[in-house]
Amino acid sequence: MTDADQVRDQIRDDAVEAALGKLDLDTKAFLLAGQDMWSLPAIPAIGLQSLVMSDGPIGVRGVRWTADDPSVALPSPTSLAAAWDPELARRAGRLLAQEARRKGVHVLLAPTVNLHRSPLGGRHFECYSEDPYLTGAIGSGYVNGVQDGGVGTTVKHFVGNDAETDRFTVDSVIAPRPLRELYLAPFEAIVANAHPWGIMTAYNQVNGTTMTEHRYLVNEVLRGEWGFDGCNVSDWMAARSTTGDILGGMDVAMPGPTTVYGPALAEAVRAGEVPGSAVDDAVRNVLRLAARVGALEGAPAVVETAPDPVDGQALARELAARGFVLVRNEEGVLPLDASAGRTVALLGAAARDARVLGGGSATVFPERVVSPLDGLTAALPEGALAYAVGADPSEEPTPADKGFELLAVCRDASGAVLGEGGLPTGQVQWIGDDLPAGATYEAMASIEVRGTFVPRESGEHTFGTRGLGAFSLAVDGRHLWSGVQEMGDEADPFEAFFGAPSERARVTLTEGEPVEVSLTYQVPDMTAMPLKAIMFSLLHLGPRRDPDELIAEAVEAARAADTAVVVVATTERVESEGFDRPDLGLPGRQDDLVRAVAAVNPNTVVVVNAGSPVELPWREDVAAVLLTWFPGQEGGAALADVLLGEAEPGGRLPTTWPARFADAPVTEVVPADGRLEYGEGLFIGYRAYEKHGVVPAYPFGHGLGYTDWAYESLEATADAVRVRVTNTGTRPGREVVQVYLAPLDTASDGAGSTTVERPASWLAGFASVAAGPGESVETEIPLPARAFEIWDEEARGWRRIGGAYEVRASRAHGDTRLTATLDIA
Repeated sequence: MTDADQVRDQIRDDAVEAALGKLDLDTKAFLLAGQDMWSLPAIPAIGLQSLVMSDGPIGVRGVRWTADDPSVALPSPTSLAAAWDPELARRAGRLLAQEARRKGVHVLLAPTVNLHRSPLGGRHFECYSEDPYLTGAIGSGYVNGVQDGGVGTTVKHFVGNDAETDRFTVDSVIAPRPLRELYLAPFEAIVANAHPWGIMTAYNQVNGTTMTEHRYLVNEVLRGEWGFDGCNVSDWMAARSTTGDILGGMDVAMPGPTTVYGPALAEAVRAGEVPGSAVDDAVRNVLRLAARVGALEGAPAVVETAPDPVDGQALARELAARGFVLVRNEEGVLPLDASAGRTVALLGAAARDARVLGGGSATVFPERVVSPLDGLTAALPEGALAYAVGADPSEEPTPADKGFELLAVCRDASGAVLGEGGLPTGQVQWIGDDLPAGATYEAMASIEVRGTFVPRESGEHTFGTRGLGAFSLAVDGRHLWSGVQEMGDEADPFEAFFGAPSERARVTLTEGEPVEVSLTYQVPDMTAMPLKAIMFSLLHLGPRRDPDELIAEAVEAARAADTAVVVVATTERVESEGFDRPDLGLPGRQDDLVRAVAAVNPNTVVVVNAGSPVELPWREDVAAVLLTWFPGQEGGAALADVLLGEAEPGGRLPTTWPARFADAPVTEVVPADGRLEYGEGLFIGYRAYEKHGVVPAYPFGHGLGYTDWAYESLEATADAVRVRVTNTGTRPGREVVQVYLAPLDTASDGAGSTTVERPASWLAGFASVAAGPGESVETEIPLPARAFEIWDEEARGWRRIGGAYEVRASRAHGDTRLTATLDIA
């Protein structure tokens, strides 16, 4: 930090203290309660603007669930981590800061740095990795990038929110050592290396204490040991106790205006239940955040001049390709030979209707989406590409999308129009003040989703609803159904509020002939609801054809082509916020499609579009397997770049990929009697596979490029490793050099007296390097002191473990190319 930075910090601190001194108790408590779904109240008397927050792992949605103000949609966080490049993550963060500033957002509710503890985790796609070091490095890059742009981050979910089942109430039972070495480690690294301006405490309990009330982990560890000086905001609706939360170090209870803070907090102070100093500390943290983002008068923003503009489409395309992981490439089938006369059969419904992002709060609405079909059609010569549906991963109605142009019309009890707004899909999700102009919850009696639908196929189309309440459905001027959807058995409150997808009517329609559609929803009385919200959907499913017939058509297309590219995928009903997966299977008949195509075309390439591991029972029967995660809005263009060799698949696995669900060492996500026991201790991910001797389908860190590399030299000290590699192939490429430590004296603490259980090996550092054909490059990879330390549960502190270590320079976990022995005092 320069002298000028220190002066500006002092000016900010002085402005914060001056503003704090002007506030009375009621105003302080009011400020901490939040004013609506996404913002804190302005206090003009002290020059405080309203602080605005927005979901932002892969894009900045803003404060409304609408496509009227589109957002750039980047690849999923797992994809970003798959690039193994913190500087690339920093560039992504700068773009998101640019988007936030454009939308008037001060704080992004991201990144998510919980770990891939179990492959069943429903929010797996929104987290980075199974490894705490990689997660901390990528998260630090992201936070630094966003805050480079003068926008705050909120690192989440602190801590132990590694699954979705019963997430509001589950008690994550984690022993002190794995809690420190695994689950807290990414948060600690980001605080140290990126100085985040915010953190979000999770819904769950950890070892019997709700995280929003966890004095030890928030006040003693996060703030005391690590020196975090930012603002701690609750996860939405996680705050449950006025005294417990404020004494537990939670600054802001969201969303407002009705929370456990506000008047209840002021009354608790007056009653002597809460010291006024605790409220002052929380308000000080909020004012400091406001000062940093330029929302407090008299306080210079940390970033007063925005960084140079970033081309969102270009960066989204680059990020997608850099995150693609090529896990199999037999006989060099990729990149494809695109010379004259060569043909490609593109197969799978997921190639036409691309899923580019995960479900839940990470959702944004991009201006455009490039599907694999779009990308390859644009890249290949006319006549070189044939397409067939083959198999559809979705077998139930989903929110109306392709072919629909929809509007939401809000009316009062007399039928008069109060307001209307465009809908990106058939899904209405209005929370808090996110309503069309002129509409209010008090005045609304009904909402009509109406518009036109131009079918892409002739046949019997299915229409349905999702949501709780009374509906009336009409298509092509005909009333088809009226009824009421009751509460189901969904465990998660959000999932329950959405309701289960329900088929309501079938209508025979003709390709290309537009029809009018209308779904009217009766708005219930929401007077007693602390948080007002409306969530329902108009659903659609295209004509269902015989699955065997679809696969047969795909087989004929594959038989006639030089190369077959099959795109398989999960759906929002498989991977999403709010629930975990029951297994790792691909939905629908997609496995059958791959097997049938591979049987007739030896050059079969399978593109797997999933945010987390899925079983690939046919993986040894196909020529190539490319993992694309959820690749963002430019995913199809990036896919064409990679398949045709315009770009290299730059990714390496950030999580181990099991051969079968039964092989995964850690799978538990369902609590027993409210408790989710992390009984595996230190052994998750590759650490667990190695301990149990299980061979995965593809190991952590694995990924192939389009060139070859020779590892030539390795020098190791206690502080750093130097590795020299040479590109021995015929084209430029990028290599991720991974450094693992393996203790050679596994039973001793170095003094020969105390048994210390440790993994057989662990990631200690990495570097992403680029080189042209025949070019050599040397990289220095720091070895953090923490790589040689364990958390001593008896001493309640970190302890260095001396002795002999094997330092491994590797291409993946278990794929060691060079070794050196290092003796640590």
